[in-house]
Amino acid sequence: FWVSAILSLSLSLSLSLSLSLSPLQLRAAAQIFLLSVLSFPVCSQFSKGVYAIIGLYDRKTVNMLMSFCGALHVCFVTPSFPIETANQFVIQLRPELQDALVGVIEHYGWNKFVYMYSSDSGLSVLQKVLDTAAEKNWLVTSVNVESMTGDSFLKVFKDLDKWKEGNIIIDCETERLTGILKEIVEQGKNAKSFHYILANLGFLDIDLTDLRKGGANITGFQLVNNSEPSVSRIVQQWMEFDNKDSKMPKTGLKYMGALTYDGVKVMSTAFQYLRRQRIDISRRGNAGECLANPPAPWGQGIDIQRALQQVQIDGLTGHIQFNEKGRRTNYTVSVMELAPSGPKKVGYWNEDEKYVSTASLSRVNNDTHGLLNRTYIVTTILESPYVMQKKNHELLVGNDKYEGYIVELAAEIAKHVGYQYKLKIVSDGKYGAKDPETQKWNGMVGELVYDKADLAVAPLTITLVREEVIDFSKPFMSLGISIMIKKPTKSKPGVFSFLDPLAYEIWMCIVFAYIGVSVVLFLVSRFSPYEWHAEDYEEGQSPEQTNEFGIFNSLWFSLGAFMQQGCDISPRLVDLSPENAYTLCAVWCRVAVYVLCG
Repeated sequence: FWVSAILSLSLSLSLSLSLSLSPLQLRAAAQIFLLSVLSFPVCSQFSKGVYAIIGLYDRKTVNMLMSFCGALHVCFVTPSFPIETANQFVIQLRPELQDALVGVIEHYGWNKFVYMYSSDSGLSVLQKVLDTAAEKNWLVTSVNVESMTGDSFLKVFKDLDKWKEGNIIIDCETERLTGILKEIVEQGKNAKSFHYILANLGFLDIDLTDLRKGGANITGFQLVNNSEPSVSRIVQQWMEFDNKDSKMPKTGLKYMGALTYDGVKVMSTAFQYLRRQRIDISRRGNAGECLANPPAPWGQGIDIQRALQQVQIDGLTGHIQFNEKGRRTNYTVSVMELAPSGPKKVGYWNEDEKYVSTASLSRVNNDTHGLLNRTYIVTTILESPYVMQKKNHELLVGNDKYEGYIVELAAEIAKHVGYQYKLKIVSDGKYGAKDPETQKWNGMVGELVYDKADLAVAPLTITLVREEVIDFSKPFMSLGISIMIKKPTKSKPGVFSFLDPLAYEIWMCIVFAYIGVSVVLFLVSRFSPYEWHAEDYEEGQSPEQTNEFGIFNSLWFSLGAFMQQGCDISPRLVDLSPENAYTLCAVWCRVAVYVLCG
């Protein structure tokens, strides 16, 4: 394309200068280099006496090209992605997109989204988005898609389902972006619940037909205004030039071609200015020779650099103007959306006004008015008494073949809204479910998702999974299904119902503990001298020592303590030694309190 631009601009330039000066022509010299042998072809171009270079770079070659141009003072005009550089000899034709993208994100009110990017277009846009996210507390999940395969994309899309994320930004060059959009369609992620923003300046250069079928929301940016008469004229000239070579496929003007054309026009304008000012830019000696030792910078290169930065023209990509760093300024980018009828402009962004929405209610009214000029496909399912075939349906055609509640409801809706429709019975006879293996929808939901029908009127249950891919209206019927529980009958408590609060194992442990405590209390009382005392005796009789804690009294005391009841006997408190019966009784009473409280 840039060869065609040079031919047309060279002709006009020669005619404009031939009256007062000798004719000036732009000569095209194209060369394709390999990355491994980049230095020699670049140096050979410098040795041929070039005044400026227009070309592309990638992230692997950009530093080397910048180094050559900065050392030799030769300007490099490029439509490639913008970069941060202090090299004044780099003229960047492509406008920066990060501020426009942030403006659109703020317009939609996104505070949580996924950012898919590829480093082949630079990382300046991603860095701007992340910086803004840190300031405004956005939750951004970044995914590098540069080396992803089909399986990797499948994993990413599964993660999107897990995160329940439907807002996605894709920042890639057009070639890689086309492949990603193809994967999105294959995985069924082009439903209405998804909203994609394409961080690319060629929205009209991308085939979005399959995405439109799924109903996904697509927003993007357009640099070239194809409705301008000047743009249409240049495109027509380009197509005529393309027709001369039958071996090349006919393609429309893409934004990279428009940037290249504008780059040639910028160079043409700059050299025209230098000739009019009679500034001598001829090459002398070995100036600009990178093979010289040491390399000799070109003294007149600074004059060309200043002339290029001072250019202000209107090109295919709008107003072209550069700042002191060689970057585009004072430009306007159109914001596009994918409507059912095709791409439409919904706003624009520039440095002064920021994002301005041009969408109006009139457009919505026009879309609603279009209902009258189209027959909509309404999918439904045979289910008595909602939709049934009439007895003589073989003799009838169209919607007259069916009867039932849904048939009458669809007719009333069409009458109220005012549109034409056609009933279509779902082909597989299913309501709609998602296949866990293929991740595809079937039934009526599938026909809506894959754009086989425009509307579904059926006894379709509203579920969370279905709401993620299609929109539901208010339900026209509630079935009133509820859970019926039989009233429990009162039963007389059993003899051992008092054991219900605790498990039988617990009761067995309590019984064994009760017996054990009673036996230990009996033994301790036997060996403890404090539990023996003399009974009353008459004179002349010897005193008899007795112990109140016999085996039966020990059992009775333990039972009374457990039941928190009183007892006529109790151990004597002399000290708190372990062999004292009082200590044992205190521990047992504490255990009884714990059991009753639990």
